[in-house]
Amino acid sequence: MRKRLFLLMLTAMIAVSCAKGPSGLRTDLMLDTSQPGGALIRSSLPSFSWIVPGSEELQLAYQIALSDNSRVIWNSGWIESGQSVSVMYDGEPLKPSSDYSWKVRVKTDGQGRSSWSKSKRFTTAPSIREYETAWYPLVQERQKAVSLGPVVDFGRDAFGWLELTLRAAADGVATVYVGERMEGGRVWRRPEGSNSSVRYARIDVPVSKGIHVYPIYFAPDRRNTGPSAVKLPEEVGVVMPFRYCEVSGAEVVDARRIAVSYPFDAAAASFESSSDTLNRIWDLCHYSVKATSFAGIFVDGDRERIPYEYDALIAQLCHYASDSEYSLVRRTMEFLLGQPTWPTEWILYEVLLAWNDYMFTADPRAIAAHWDILRAHGLEDLVQENGFVSTTLGQSEAFLKSINRSEPIRDIVDWPHTGTLGLQAGQGGEDDGYVYTDYNTVVNALYYKVLCTLGKMAAVLGDDSLAAAYDAKASAFRKAFNETFFDPSRGVYVDGIGTGHASLHGNMMPVYCGLVDDGDLPSVAEFIKSRGLRCSIFGAQVLMDAVYAAGLDDYGLSLLTSGDLRSWYNTIRTGSTITIEAWDDSFKPNQDWNHIAGAAPGNIIPFRLMGVTPLEPGFSKVRIEPRIGSLSYARMKLPTVRGTIAMDIESSADGKSMTVTIPANMEAEVRLPGGDVLQAGPGTHKFSY
Repeated sequence: MRKRLFLLMLTAMIAVSCAKGPSGLRTDLMLDTSQPGGALIRSSLPSFSWIVPGSEELQLAYQIALSDNSRVIWNSGWIESGQSVSVMYDGEPLKPSSDYSWKVRVKTDGQGRSSWSKSKRFTTAPSIREYETAWYPLVQERQKAVSLGPVVDFGRDAFGWLELTLRAAADGVATVYVGERMEGGRVWRRPEGSNSSVRYARIDVPVSKGIHVYPIYFAPDRRNTGPSAVKLPEEVGVVMPFRYCEVSGAEVVDARRIAVSYPFDAAAASFESSSDTLNRIWDLCHYSVKATSFAGIFVDGDRERIPYEYDALIAQLCHYASDSEYSLVRRTMEFLLGQPTWPTEWILYEVLLAWNDYMFTADPRAIAAHWDILRAHGLEDLVQENGFVSTTLGQSEAFLKSINRSEPIRDIVDWPHTGTLGLQAGQGGEDDGYVYTDYNTVVNALYYKVLCTLGKMAAVLGDDSLAAAYDAKASAFRKAFNETFFDPSRGVYVDGIGTGHASLHGNMMPVYCGLVDDGDLPSVAEFIKSRGLRCSIFGAQVLMDAVYAAGLDDYGLSLLTSGDLRSWYNTIRTGSTITIEAWDDSFKPNQDWNHIAGAAPGNIIPFRLMGVTPLEPGFSKVRIEPRIGSLSYARMKLPTVRGTIAMDIESSADGKSMTVTIPANMEAEVRLPGGDVLQAGPGTHKFSY
């Protein structure tokens, strides 16, 4: 009897101690570190992340062992902690050009001690520093055409080059027309003298009699390969965005597009709802993330191939909503710290980029490494005696040097302005008639949000006194801002000191930045509704965030699904399969058809309409606040570094029911439209409201 009891106890102990090990191991947040083809690790003190096993488990402790392939060189021992994302290596600095492997095991509240994970191998780069962002090589994907008729169609636009199999009746020359757009059943040919940036190319190809394979190479574009443009690796060569191909002088037997992009897991995220329009818009934005990643840094499109901070912010949020991959945006963010652009607000947005990076990854190293220049991006040097930011009253050389610029910055509000980029003097720009003064509401509202963010960053870095100083400064500024820029008689914000004009931008930005007092929010929200989409397609990112922050759920859904000229659906109607740079050519005649800044719904749908956002860094705790309005159902998968969050919401005559699956080692705060706030741990939960 005792022997049997002992065996039962031993069996139970073995079961507990040999529970399945962690999976999804990442080194410096990189999933693929296999060589060749994977990411080289560039930090001598990297971070480690993993997915906790089980479906309803919370981690209590972990142990990591790192080897140099001959011996264990670091063993963390058991660390009592729930942290499973961006756990920092605490051994001797790693060596360059060296192979390593690591494994982890955990203790959880449900299964006890797990077995060791499979080992994760990685190789360090030839040159490494204490901290440097790792990145993947670009991927070249051979894609088959979906149609080989008179016009070859690849189904979607993509950056790449072309390979054709042609049948020629005799030796001669075939003419190949390649482009993004169709018109009259043919590849659109750019008219002589047109300033359109929709891509088109004509290539004459010598052909031989019979069937042969011909690589079709594109000539470099002088503008987007100039000194300021992001260069592609030599092994990639010259690429352009195209969907269609047409050939005269030979018959197309086969066609392959070699499409270039950053590695992207297209199946990581999904969305479906009762609105076909909303589904198509989500799909457009989701695909645009992959398609516009061709340079290894998010750029503004094919016209310039230059990154811009606000474009990068939209790209960042859309990428986070599409794939649990963070290096592409971090690399873009750090590139821009060294080569910032000219708009005042764009400089401020760099701070928000860094904070988003931390909230989604729980890795503070980018903030720590760039802390001084991030503080300079807060523009405190441009604060005048009245306490407000102005760019028109002088910018010292020392200030410009602190943000790595040689030329002064200037306020943008939105783009383009009247009379620029093909817009004539009589054509309205995209800033809703904003009246610019020395002290602009938009810039100062964003300055407040950045003050608050810098305070949170200081706390992350352990400087509590500086954090408190930022908080106090932000609190005082908030009071002064509302006393100065808010017109209580009309219940709206004016555009700046010295003007009574009120615009969409001057009101959506204070809401976005959390400046509006509760009692004033209804009148500001009504004013925002009255202005419609009188902003650019990329300015609409702030508008949509503000709309949901103001509680205008039904209005937000109506904007997302609108079929007007100013709508995301109009992108689909134009024929583009990547988000574009403007609502229509009439608003920006030289617009690109491949601009990630037009993809705001790609993050607004998951983060605002479905309402999933990280409450704590690295998604250790998530907020779920569904706001689907009149949709009869909506379903979503959202990838995170801890695993995938799944949501399924159904409407009926009795109300709505929501099923949510929270990954292991993640907790949730669920805020229901009726006002209930509920707490949920990992696992599947059902809610009614």
